[in-house]
Amino acid sequence: MLRRNSFRLPRHPASVGLARRRVRDHLAEWGHAPDDPALADACLLVSELATNVIRHSPPQEREFEVAVTALADGSCLVEVSDEGRQEPLPRSVTEWDEQGRGLHLVEHIATAWGVWSRGRHGKTVWALVVAGRS
Repeated sequence: MLRRNSFRLPRHPASVGLARRRVRDHLAEWGHAPDDPALADACLLVSELATNVIRHSPPQEREFEVAVTALADGSCLVEVSDEGRQEPLPRSVTEWDEQGRGLHLVEHIATAWGVWSRGRHGKTVWALVVAGRS
């Protein structure tokens, strides 16, 4: 079975926590236990991707979209879409940099991640968390 939910949030720092809670609640409703590593990883990934939208999307953009899909095997696909067309890339950071580690974290936690172009409507950054991965 495949279950998907999507929702829009205002481009505001408070939306990061709300996105995380909504993803957690949806996955819990669909059978993921509170101590399920896939649930924790999906929440962390949506937090990082939503933070990137808030920091880097076009200033005129008021909202962004979050989608979470629970796959039949317990894996999760997280998607965050915005109107920006620039593809996010991991940055080179030093130990003293206070920002710039988000995509490195995504690369480490996600089984796979990438970017889908939505043409003139921006992009979707997605990340897959496979069930049972530790």
